[in-house]
Amino acid sequence: MGIERLERMGWKNKIFDFLNAVFLLLLMLTMIVPFINVIALAFSSGMASMQPDIILFPKDFSTEGFTTVWKSLNLWRPFMNSVIVTVTGTFFHVLLTSLAGFVLIQPHLPGKKIIISFILLTMMIPQDAIMIPLYLVNKDLHLINTLSSLVLSGMVSGFSILLMRNYFLGVPYEMSESAQIDGAGMFRIFATMYIRVAKSGLATITLFEFVSRWNMLTAPVLFINDSSKITLQVALKSMITEASATSSNFLVTTNVRMAGILISIIPLIAIYPFVQKYFMKGLMLGANKE
Repeated sequence: MGIERLERMGWKNKIFDFLNAVFLLLLMLTMIVPFINVIALAFSSGMASMQPDIILFPKDFSTEGFTTVWKSLNLWRPFMNSVIVTVTGTFFHVLLTSLAGFVLIQPHLPGKKIIISFILLTMMIPQDAIMIPLYLVNKDLHLINTLSSLVLSGMVSGFSILLMRNYFLGVPYEMSESAQIDGAGMFRIFATMYIRVAKSGLATITLFEFVSRWNMLTAPVLFINDSSKITLQVALKSMITEASATSSNFLVTTNVRMAGILISIIPLIAIYPFVQKYFMKGLMLGANKE
């Protein structure tokens, strides 16, 4: 009886694994097929891309969509604006949140529990609720229509601070005390000791922040009115929703729109291989530490 029961359980597990694999395969197809369709349309000719079909291979292979979107629609300027905002903003975000996390592990920090509670509180406030105050602050600081307003927007986040704090808690504080006795300053301890053991955490918040800033849409729409300072996502939104280009008399065909979308994805694909080996480790370990 025991052997028969084990055999039945084995078949049930196999059936479950099969159904689970089929479900995951179908779920994967819902994400991969649209992306393949975008690539196929981007490398198709203008007339072929206008056909109302889902295609998985380019029709009348052509790169005119990339040429048009880069030169005729001047997408290079919003692209460079996004690069500046994303790289600069991500650098300062990682630096400041790491420093804040390091400060929060100090055992003699006064009001530490109150500070952590306040950080948690900021994570509960929806971004839409503070849009008007943010606009007024940037207006009073004369940052409207400047890339600085986008760099400063979301400069720190409670999630990143607490994630780095959890990482730094994994380093025995006695090591820091020993380094202080040897004459090392706090910043040197932070840069040479804590940062080295928190590479996974740094990779995690770097990837999160890079993706968030690259895809940022609300802040550019709110703070930027000058067409020469718009970011890539705003330019793509205008290009996709408008029937024709505002600066010329030609029709913005589907292959041009898909080429613009593909260009916007390339930086995200480029950065992921450099951080992926740290990413999952950083996300899981940072979440589990106390």
